Amino acid sequence: MTETDSTSPAAPGAPAVSDAAFDAQRRATEYAILDALRAVVDPEIGMNVVELALIKQIVLTPDSTEIKMILTTPFCPYAGAMIQQVKEQAESVVEQDVRVTLLAERWDPRDAGLMW
Repeated sequence: MTETDSTSPAAPGAPAVSDAAFDAQRRATEYAILDALRAVVDPEIGMNVVELALIKQIVLTPDSTEIKMILTTPFCPYAGAMIQQVKEQAESVVEQDVRVTLLAERWDPRDAGLMW
């Protein structure tokens, strides 16, 4: 769920090394954020934003954290409250301000494993 960086040039004869190599600390922080976000429940559906697959990407950099998410409906009456809760829960994990970005992508219940 993180943004990947471009590869850096390698020395002649050396294999190319990616700047986006596995980072255990970054992965642990992503999982900690996801765990914290389980406390944010969509009041209309009664499930949390992680279970509903509303969290699409967590972008961690040394200076900032961004969470990209979608809503279950474009005109969700609880959007403002849910976005604020996502921000607060993520900020309980990282030591910096968190920006929450809403994506225009449409939610599909099948992404969350829901079959009605």
